[in-house]
Amino acid sequence: MLLARVEGNVVASRKHESLLGWRLIICQPLDAQGNDLGTPVVAIDPWGAGMHQRVIVSSDGLAARKVVGDDRSPVRLMITGIVDETES
Repeated sequence: MLLARVEGNVVASRKHESLLGWRLIICQPLDAQGNDLGTPVVAIDPWGAGMHQRVIVSSDGLAARKVVGDDRSPVRLMITGIVDETES
């Protein structure tokens, strides 16, 4: 799991059939202080996260494939929650 910020959408004219109907979101990983950490990743979004919202991204590919309903799907990352606030 990692903390990330939504940076945009992926627009694809063609994608794997298991991803049809799913939003693909560009997420910038963040460290505990909210600073950028590494390179952006692409995750499916079942929650409707908005631009610049902080989200929790799971790298459990098996769970993501179960959500899309295809064991052969190339999906690996999935937004598992939207962060409302953090405590120090």
